Amino acid sequence: MSPSFSVATTSADRVVADLLAVPIGKGADLGPGADAVDAALNGGLAAFLAEAGFDGKVGETLAVPTGGRLKAKAALLVGIGDPAELSLDDVRRAAAAVARRAGKVTSVATTLATAGTLAVADAAQAVAEGLVLGGYQYLEYKGDATPSKLKRVIVLAAGGAPVKAAVERGALVGDAVSWARDMVNTPSKEKSPVEMVAAAKKLLRGTGVTVQVLDVKQLQAERMGGVLGVGQGSQQAPRFLKMTYAPTGVRGKPLAFVGKGVVFDSGGLSLKTAGGMETMKTDMSGGAAVIAAMSALGALGVKTRVTGYVPLVENMPSGTAIRPGDVLKIRNGKTVEVLNTDAEGRLILADALSLASEENPAAVIDLATLTGACMVALGDKIAGLMGNDDDWAEQVRAAADRAGEPVWPLPLPTDYRKQLESEVADMKNIGGSYGGALTAGLFLQEFVDGAPWVHLDIAGPARAGADDGYLTKGGTGFGVRTLVELARTFAPPAT
Repeated sequence: MSPSFSVATTSADRVVADLLAVPIGKGADLGPGADAVDAALNGGLAAFLAEAGFDGKVGETLAVPTGGRLKAKAALLVGIGDPAELSLDDVRRAAAAVARRAGKVTSVATTLATAGTLAVADAAQAVAEGLVLGGYQYLEYKGDATPSKLKRVIVLAAGGAPVKAAVERGALVGDAVSWARDMVNTPSKEKSPVEMVAAAKKLLRGTGVTVQVLDVKQLQAERMGGVLGVGQGSQQAPRFLKMTYAPTGVRGKPLAFVGKGVVFDSGGLSLKTAGGMETMKTDMSGGAAVIAAMSALGALGVKTRVTGYVPLVENMPSGTAIRPGDVLKIRNGKTVEVLNTDAEGRLILADALSLASEENPAAVIDLATLTGACMVALGDKIAGLMGNDDDWAEQVRAAADRAGEPVWPLPLPTDYRKQLESEVADMKNIGGSYGGALTAGLFLQEFVDGAPWVHLDIAGPARAGADDGYLTKGGTGFGVRTLVELARTFAPPAT
């Protein structure tokens, strides 16, 4: 449960809280509110910093004794780096560091939103996001864990209603990301396609989002050959989740969000190694991001129509599983020879993209933990971005930059398309030995008809191997913030 947030113009030396967190820049540059801490130390803060070796790196923290001379019970210095170069992501990381140090107190006041030269409202949103995400814990199965006690955060900043709205927005977005993290971290046996649908319905209740669910018979009627094919090897029946956000009085074509929802990926008959399966509960990260983002649109007052599509399957080996060499027919009529059953995400996304395209969207974006090849190219912190429309791709990249979720453009070379040629079907589901992220993107492009489209391969950043800034080890909820920012600022592509 995230803390409650408020905004106040109270001075740092007068605010009542368990902990006062103030920024310190590179070279012991005292940020807003740090003068109050210095005064409590009779001007000895610089000497204290020097003795402690504190140099103001982003996210560095140092507790400071104040001898009861402040209304706050204790003070925490948090590094922000060079104030002149302070970015919103630096603010998020600094706020996350405060959250990690504040788990034993119930209230925190901070002046972080007024550090550097950033617009206060933007920084205030980043403070709220960082505090929620940095304080995130998944303790469902930890019997000896200690939950954070932090219940209340006071953001010390002038600016009135716009700053208050920004803080509320940051907290809402942080909560949505936290839900996505929870779902990714949940063991696969607890999140079958049916259970994922139930969790989504619970989250979306009262948000202004309507939900439609397709079961197996309906999937058959709707010609979802990819979803049915991947799901047929599991005892857990597949589902398809469609979510519609249509604010009153808003017209125009909808924005389409598509997310991969493989609740567990064994690889099917093209079985993964034991090590390769260890984190495969993460393979529904794209779907979780779409559901979470949809849940926040109404509360944020988004004025864009948005439709979300999440195919949900479990990919398992069994006597009923698809075999290498089998041919599946996708919703748009194209046939696919499945040569590797572990390249399953693109098969279910093919159905989802086909349906999304049929419904005449203004633009489409899909998110998927799709290829290890993308991780080889970009590592585990950056998503690969591919698409068929430069204007839309740039809009997505700009939104991701503002949200603090790094993406990097990759090409879709037309001469690589021949790698997907099949002897017996319209195409096969894998390419050659190299450029796997690109051939996967080329495969998906075959199922987008006439709409601007971007594909984000989030195989790397969907999971963190260790705590890092506002990321915690495990599911990251990557993509939620980008999707929300896209919906908030969406402009139909020019082409």
